[in-house]
Amino acid sequence: MVHQDVEIAIIGAGIVGIAAAYYLAAAGRRVALVEAGQPMALTSAQSGENYRNWWPHPVMTELTDRSITLMEAIARETGDRIAMTRRGYALATRRARPDDLIDQLQVGYGAEAAARVRIHEGTGGGYRPPVSADWQTAPDGVDVLLDRALIRRTFPSFSPDIAAVVHIRRAGSIGSQQMGQFMLERIREAGGRLVRGRVAGIARDSGFALDLDGPGRRGLIRADAIVNAAGPYAAGIAAMLGETLPITNVLQQKITFEDREGAVPRAMPFSIDLDGQSIDWGEEERQALAADPDHAWLARPMPGSIHCRPEGGDGGRWIKLGWAYNRGPSEPVPAPEFDPHFPEVVLRGASRLNPALRTYYGRLPRPCVLYGGYYTMTPENWPLIGPMGTPGAYMAVALSGFGTMAACAAGELCARWLTGAPLPAHAGPLGLARYADRALMDELASMESKGVL
Repeated sequence: MVHQDVEIAIIGAGIVGIAAAYYLAAAGRRVALVEAGQPMALTSAQSGENYRNWWPHPVMTELTDRSITLMEAIARETGDRIAMTRRGYALATRRARPDDLIDQLQVGYGAEAAARVRIHEGTGGGYRPPVSADWQTAPDGVDVLLDRALIRRTFPSFSPDIAAVVHIRRAGSIGSQQMGQFMLERIREAGGRLVRGRVAGIARDSGFALDLDGPGRRGLIRADAIVNAAGPYAAGIAAMLGETLPITNVLQQKITFEDREGAVPRAMPFSIDLDGQSIDWGEEERQALAADPDHAWLARPMPGSIHCRPEGGDGGRWIKLGWAYNRGPSEPVPAPEFDPHFPEVVLRGASRLNPALRTYYGRLPRPCVLYGGYYTMTPENWPLIGPMGTPGAYMAVALSGFGTMAACAAGELCARWLTGAPLPAHAGPLGLARYADRALMDELASMESKGVL
């Protein structure tokens, strides 16, 4: 059996665990990343690679704002090795006056809402279209477009019935694998290391003893402190400490394919159809689905938030489609099975916002890549970052579908907890302490939107 001693062991080398190790190493701590497989695999390998600072509550806005600032610092330091772009998020609806969305913006941006939220009811005075992907010149805040002529001019691929667009401007895409690789390099330069092995058990002594089941051998790591960053396996790690975390795993899927017909403009932002819909089946298809107990749900009304994004930059040809309509929890497995009907389902759903996608009905180009990962979620869809119940144990878990965009701030916040550095105002609400705050929990329970996209 191989024995190793470290100051801090981070369990899980997805983007969140790597970010925690990166900021701890930068603070001069001796760290080891413990990972059964390859770094940035499983859920981190399936990232949509998007980021935004739009949330229906200021706590999450502050977290992602901080994370974007940290990603910008990495982009500057590395000559934009992480391929950061910023055309924003375009949230589209057919409601002419979506006052509830505007109210969410006011709440989510808190005291800064007056300066950040701009309403455009005319044909575009003061509005800057997302012509460039340059994150350094893009505007901040959010533009609410309520004029159909302005919407048609700015988003020509959108269906003519779109009546309002909420354009989040501090939003775009990054290369999550490139960011993870950069952080791993810096961790190694600071003396940190990657330890391969599955955590089979955790014992308490003067610190923690992690029993590892590694490739062809057993190992033991002794650490003064540990960080649970095990993604969809976080509940299992917590159980080894005798703890229960309020998290579930929900499998979500995406597809990507070559847009050979040019159905989606390359300059289109990450676009989301907020409205619920019935999938665009032919009448015979709909009747056949409705008569099949296993697939009847496909003929019923579906939730909104289907999304589409050009992939590969302005010179690329691929697009991504996703629809997080699954709500059923499942146990995580390394290679989950995906629904073979999903590609046609998401294509037909996405065609409601971008009608030119109908050209691919029944003939998606090959290869069409079907992939996905787990949304590890708390009921309120906020992460858990900070101390666990066991002294010396910390966590950065439950980052749902926002792991890439929040990883830097989550890792930095976790490092602050461990090193005793000053904590931001949102630190308390993002930890277990929020469940003792009845007023906050009642507020979150009453919110219609939880920011799931």
